Amino acid sequence: MKERLITHLRHVDLAVPDFDKQREFYTTLWGLTPVADDDGVCFLAAEGSPEQYIVRLRRDKEKRLDLIAYGAKDRASVDALAARLGHDGVQLVHEPRELRTAGGGYGFRFFDVDGRTIEVSSGVAERRHRKIEERESIPVRISHVVVNSADPDVTRAWYEKHLDFDLSDALTLPHMGALMYFMRCNPQHHSMAIARGPHTSLHHISFEMRGLDEYMRGSGRLLRAGVHKVWGPGRHAAGDNTFSYFLDPHGNTVEYTTELELLDEDIWHPSQYDVSQPENQDQWGTANPFNELVAKESQNDVDRGCFVAPPM
Repeated sequence: MKERLITHLRHVDLAVPDFDKQREFYTTLWGLTPVADDDGVCFLAAEGSPEQYIVRLRRDKEKRLDLIAYGAKDRASVDALAARLGHDGVQLVHEPRELRTAGGGYGFRFFDVDGRTIEVSSGVAERRHRKIEERESIPVRISHVVVNSADPDVTRAWYEKHLDFDLSDALTLPHMGALMYFMRCNPQHHSMAIARGPHTSLHHISFEMRGLDEYMRGSGRLLRAGVHKVWGPGRHAAGDNTFSYFLDPHGNTVEYTTELELLDEDIWHPSQYDVSQPENQDQWGTANPFNELVAKESQNDVDRGCFVAPPM
């Protein structure tokens, strides 16, 4: 199995103008638990995850993607990655240091090729968590994050070179080429994916549910509450996971999923899935048709935070 300095996805941080509405959505409907509040900043955990939090919300006059955070095995891995990026000319927001966010730890921040702020950390204290019970339709953990890029080939190459991500599979169209690259930093089929879009932005954040029943119950709760459904319920071919996509109050796409494929990395070879074949979009055939309107909803607004670090 390949040794990497990055081990997993920790959390995704969002800035929003209507902080109270966003917090209410993620706690009351989406099923996350507030663990800390600090003057317009809220940390939200998943009951089944040892991560201190998986979403951070921050009040701001503009909507933006503040941060994507990944974990590393230890301090030596953090230092090694920071030294590598610095040597390669990647712009650091700050050098490795003790972190002041919930759970502490040791980490650093930098900008990726599209200007997103990325954090890598180790030694974050684990949160006391619990087993999610049968029929309990709340997220177990964060699953993956997908970003939009105007040049996904460049973004993919950057993550492969600098952060040791590997390609698992790709979605393609005959007349457009690659539409999405599924990238992994561990045996999970993807911890991130890179979608072709008109601008740099967040595509969606995905949350793992306990199983199929809990996934459907959670999807139904959102539908009954009148939350706008983007696409689903269905089951992808690439990754073999289920999907139900919704819009949060600020137009960010969020997904309930389950049963994302775990790979034997020693023998895995990436495939290309032609999405002009409906079964490659949705194996079950239960989701609403994927069309230009559905695609546009996950293009999101232009991210104003490119190459601008958020408040610590």
